[in-house]
Amino acid sequence: MNGIGARFKMQLDNFSLDAAFNAPATGVTALFGPSGSGKTTLLRCIAGLEHASGLLQVNGEIWQDNAIFLPVHKRPIGYVFQEASLFTHLSVRANLQYGLKRTPVTERKVPLGQVVEWLSLGPLIERRDPAKLSGGERQRVAIARALLTSPRILLMDEPLSALDNNSRQEILPYLERLHRELKIPVFYVTHAMDEVARLADHLLLLEKGRVIASGKPGELLARLDLPTVHFDDAGAVIEAAVAQHDEAYHLTRLNFNGGSLWVSKLAQSFGAQIRVRVLARDVSIATQQPQGSSISNILAARILEICDEGSDKVNVKMSIGDAQMLLSRITRRSRDLLGLKVGMDVFAQLKSVALMT
Repeated sequence: MNGIGARFKMQLDNFSLDAAFNAPATGVTALFGPSGSGKTTLLRCIAGLEHASGLLQVNGEIWQDNAIFLPVHKRPIGYVFQEASLFTHLSVRANLQYGLKRTPVTERKVPLGQVVEWLSLGPLIERRDPAKLSGGERQRVAIARALLTSPRILLMDEPLSALDNNSRQEILPYLERLHRELKIPVFYVTHAMDEVARLADHLLLLEKGRVIASGKPGELLARLDLPTVHFDDAGAVIEAAVAQHDEAYHLTRLNFNGGSLWVSKLAQSFGAQIRVRVLARDVSIATQQPQGSSISNILAARILEICDEGSDKVNVKMSIGDAQMLLSRITRRSRDLLGLKVGMDVFAQLKSVALMT
């Protein structure tokens, strides 16, 4: 059986973990939830750093059950922590070679040169003092060191949380490249919704030590029964493809199942896959097709659900075409003045579209 299946149960002081999930054999699975929800504890259980009771099965191989518990050093994992934790007495090259030497030659699947290219470490590899690297550079070296152990699973515990915003923006494109290149599953702990929208193929939502939902980010983030809908940056994720470049206006048209969007001109070629995020607060609703509007992205939609958001607002879930979901957060007054009801055909006006690139 391909994929990762797990069930962990343990008690830690005042915290109880009782989590079960299935995750794909490739791609990025994001573990998302508020502080104290159990994200890092669950990651440590996968690594074998916490001895929880339960089951862990990786592509049909049992790593843990009632009779078996593989210790940490026998689990073929790479682990990237919040802090880079490089060996400061070693050069960058020696830090990378440390990861390489942990794996027998016959089991090495990731060449040093390949990892150096993926993470653009060529200019850094001969640096002798890792402590003088920037935060983003140190974390890139730490990720490379983990990959050079040729892991079957890569575990990343909030790898961007200790970085300033500039370093965070610097390293995100490298994580996206790894997302495209790696053929192993990555478990990625984060508390940042934009990282989920940008990187995740699969999403595990945690709350109070339990997995409350599991599935594709585009589906889960549009659900009105999950706590993510109440976040200030609640919104929908759209998978689209580059369809047209308008040189005169410096714009690019993206097509998706259900419609199209105009965004600032992209460098990507025709057919390139692009992920965009549309925040609920940036979507307004009209009952008739707007005329003479400055908003370029207006999509025909159908209302699927409406739920209250506090005392003065509501969240509206709409379908665009057969598969794409969209959220809008408007005032209760607007809902009542427009007479919005479930099943109504409306027009969604997208005031802003965030490119996840």
